[in-house]
Parts: sequence; C-alpha cells; structure tokens
Amino acid sequence: MARKANTGSADAANQGRLKQIALTYKMTRKADPKVGLVVAGVGIVVLGVLLAIGFLIGHPVYLGILGFVLGLLAAAIVFGRRAERAAFGQMEGQPGAAAAVLQNVGRGWTTTPAVAMNRSQDVVHRAVGRAGIVLVAEGNPNRVKPLLAAEKKRMSRVVVDVPVTDIIVGDGDGMVPLKKVRTTMLKLPRVLTGPQVTVANDRLRAMGDLMSNMPLPKGPMPKGMRMPRGGKMR
Repeated sequence: MARKANTGSADAANQGRLKQIALTYKMTRKADPKVGLVVAGVGIVVLGVLLAIGFLIGHPVYLGILGFVLGLLAAAIVFGRRAERAAFGQMEGQPGAAAAVLQNVGRGWTTTPAVAMNRSQDVVHRAVGRAGIVLVAEGNPNRVKPLLAAEKKRMSRVVVDVPVTDIIVGDGDGMVPLKKVRTTMLKLPRVLTGPQVTVANDRLRAMGDLMSNMPLPKGPMPKGMRMPRGGKMR
C-alpha cells in the first residue's frame, strides 16, 4: 500500500509538472508565436550535428543518443529563456510588476512589497538580504525619488550601518529594466552575515509597512485601483 501511495504521488507530481509546462507554453506562445518552431529547431539542429559527427567517427548510435539528450537540454534552455522574456513582456508597465519579480529573486532574500506608495501608484518595494537593503521603485522617476528618500529616512531610525541600494525600474538613464532587476540584485556584493540580516529584518518588521495596514493584492496591481485621499502613504 505504501508503494502504491508513493507511485500515485509521483504520478500526480509528474502530471502537475506537465500541466505547468503546457500552461507556460500557451502563455509564451501568445507573446511569442514562433516559440514552438524555434525550440524544435534548436533541438533538431543539436541532434543533427551530433549524429553527423557520429557517422564521421563511426559511432552514430552513441552520438545519436548523446545528441538526443543534449538536444532536449538545449531546447529546454531556449524555451525557458523565451518564456521568461514573454512573462516580463506581459508584466512590464503594470503597477506592482517589480514586486512579482522580487518574490522570485531567490533564497536568502526577504521581500516586502509596497513599503511606500503615492496616489499616482508610484511604489517602492523592499528586499533584505546578504547584500543589505535594496529599495526597488517603479513609476515616474521624478516622483519615486522623494518616496525613496522618505523611506531611507524612515529606515534610518531602526537600522544602522546597513547598506541601502536604490533601483528604479525603467528603460531611461540610470534605470534598470524589469527583466534585469533580479540579475542586478544578485550581482551586489554580500556584506552582511546571516545574523545581521535577521536583525535587520526583525527591526524593519517592527517598524511596520504599508502592506501590514492596507490589504493589497499580491503581484501586479490593477491599473484602475485608486489610492485613498490624503497624499502619500508610507
């Protein structure tokens, strides 16, 4: 019975992965109609090259098997990159899109979305990790700079000697495109120890944030959402 239960759970997990892959493919195909042809082409080219080499050296079977495996791997890598590009393309320009990216930065980062916001839906998110505190702002550059300055001043009351990095999402000068936010954060030097990260997180949580006082949807926020009157919220 235990063996059957394990087999059933494994089958369910495999079906879940297949459904996820199919859903990702459908989403990617909407933004990138040629994704199927490109991925298949990459796999076929890799298989063909390895198979041709196999015939030349007299080992077509071994090189054919290797080409099949490497072809699948290359196709999976290309599909993953194009799927990621399509996902960023759909999120780009939506308020709160950077928060969705921050949730997937990786282990070791604690993300708090919407720590500061104004009525124009310019928003600042916070991430804390070994690289210190990273404030990621999205919106009009001229309006988010005062939000960033105010949030830094607020944090300085509870955290000291913790480096703070600003990132403004966008395509302008001095801004970071949405698709490069994750890589930019991962390239930051690690200057804090694990216990220091924990202390910083505990103090920032005790300080409170906008999300703890206002129920906002996770991920990209709807464009029609209105902020309450009263100016900036922090």
